[in-house]
Amino acid sequence: MTESGAKQNIVSLLPEELEAELTAMGEPRFRAKQIFGWISRGVREFGQMSNLPKALREKLAARFFLYEPKVLSRQVSAIDGTIKYLWELADGNALETVVMSYKHGNTVCVSSQVGCRQGCAFCASTIGGLVRNLEAGEILDEVLFSRLDSGKPISNIVLMGIGEPLDNFDNVMRFLRLVNHPDGMNIGMRHISLSTCGLIERFPELAAQDLQLTLSVSLHAPDDETRSKIMPANRGRGVDALIAACRAYYEQTGRRISFEYAMIDGVNDSPEQARLLAAHAKSVAAHVNLIPLNHVEERAFRPSTPEHLKEFIRILEQQGVNVTVRRRLGSDVDASCGQLRRRMQARGGTQT
Repeated sequence: MTESGAKQNIVSLLPEELEAELTAMGEPRFRAKQIFGWISRGVREFGQMSNLPKALREKLAARFFLYEPKVLSRQVSAIDGTIKYLWELADGNALETVVMSYKHGNTVCVSSQVGCRQGCAFCASTIGGLVRNLEAGEILDEVLFSRLDSGKPISNIVLMGIGEPLDNFDNVMRFLRLVNHPDGMNIGMRHISLSTCGLIERFPELAAQDLQLTLSVSLHAPDDETRSKIMPANRGRGVDALIAACRAYYEQTGRRISFEYAMIDGVNDSPEQARLLAAHAKSVAAHVNLIPLNHVEERAFRPSTPEHLKEFIRILEQQGVNVTVRRRLGSDVDASCGQLRRRMQARGGTQT
């Protein structure tokens, strides 16, 4: 939400933009670093910014707004400690964030939109379509308040929650600059992964940003017939064009791409599809991350059997592909993105 009434969300402003705003208000530029520091610590009331003059705090309150997202639901896995949050935003919309713990540190999975327009057939996030884009400050607050509420330091970020990050390109790029800023949360780009269903028209623009993040492409099927059935974003683009765009991105950035691949029983887990996936991965030096499908109530898909998964892995490794299987975290807390929000909607607990 860009504005509340006529007020701008100050959390979405970079320090240099805060400096410009302060200069226009007749205030010294050095106050920008102080304000950015308060915001980066989770302060969401101007009155609590104690090192600012009262007159400035009043000016800020008249011109900008601050909002602390409210916890509508917090589910903690009894199995692995994964925390699933449902946050309420200033306009009553809701989004999901997940905090996951690994040996290498804690990872937060953030949403980039309220809802999603991509229509993937196995995903709960897209049921009901896209409501709106998240503003950069709202995405930042997912990271910050997940850290503050959980008490867990966050070392890694994955943009793999509700929404398609490249469909909200400008706000996501701004978020990345905010969360990476040395005066803010200072999370390095090499610790950030951005997932896309394959909006290849945005790949050159993303490559031009020269970021050191990891691009994760949600492939989920290696052939056009299957992929177009389960991922409408493939229509009008095609797997060959997607692989070519991945190759161009890799050649321009030198950053290795990851293929995300949800294993769906009887849909995309045949030996022939494994061999075709291997060919695609080798052509762009991609890593393949196999994902045991989380069942979604509204969808008929089921995860691949252990036997099919094992054979799929064997074929990929035989072809020389680097492959891993994602750990299933939070299986007892509505782990699939969008499920918690959908359940709250069904109970009338959220606006959208």
